[in-house]
Formats: sequence, C-alpha cells, structure tokens
Amino acid sequence: MKFASVRVVTRDIERLVAFYQRLSGIEAVHLADGFAEMRFEGSTLAISSEHLIRLFNAGAATAAANQSAILEFEVQDVDAVFERMKASGTTVVMPATLMPWGNRSLLLRDPDGNLVNLFSRPGR
Repeated sequence: MKFASVRVVTRDIERLVAFYQRLSGIEAVHLADGFAEMRFEGSTLAISSEHLIRLFNAGAATAAANQSAILEFEVQDVDAVFERMKASGTTVVMPATLMPWGNRSLLLRDPDGNLVNLFSRPGR
C-alpha cells in the first residue's frame, strides 16, 4: 500500500489553491472544474470544491469543518516560509518554536481554518 494523498474540501477552491501555491511555491494542476492537485515529492495535496462532494458523495465531507487533522510540511527554513506567509495576512497559531523532539515548528491556519504545521529538522 502507498499513501498517495490528502484531499481538502473547500467552498472557495481558488482561494485555497492560491494559499498552498504561495506556501509551497508549487503550481497546482487543475484536473477538472473544482478539483486541483498540489504534487509534492512523495505525496499529493488534492483540493476539491464542496460542490463536487455534493454531486458525487453527498454528505460525505463538509468544507472548512476540520478540527482534528494537521497538514504537515517539512521545509528547509521555517523562518523564511513564515516571512513569506505573514506578508499575506496568514493566521499564525504558534510562532516558530523549537519542539522537545528537536524540530523547529510553525503552526498556521489556511483560509478554511485547517491547521498547517511547517517544520524543519535542524542538524539533520
């Protein structure tokens, strides 16, 4: 089995795609109206419009309702990403902090309120 992707459901796909493009520097691939993918090394972040869920899987997912999952991205320089994202008004939940296990971590919220952890592993 290969873990392939995580899909985030949104009411405003263009806004969410723009956020993750700004965050990652990766251009989204739009595969259909209301569906895009951000293809990272080893996995994919899929972004789907809520209207597609209603059309194909009514009631299966609700946009902007996540209260448990955290999207995590390993980056080379947490502080550089923070500077880029704070200029866009992104909500910071936790400023860059050295965690007890050695990672330097920054927590943000995407435009739908999903928690995003950016971390680096200093010394590795």
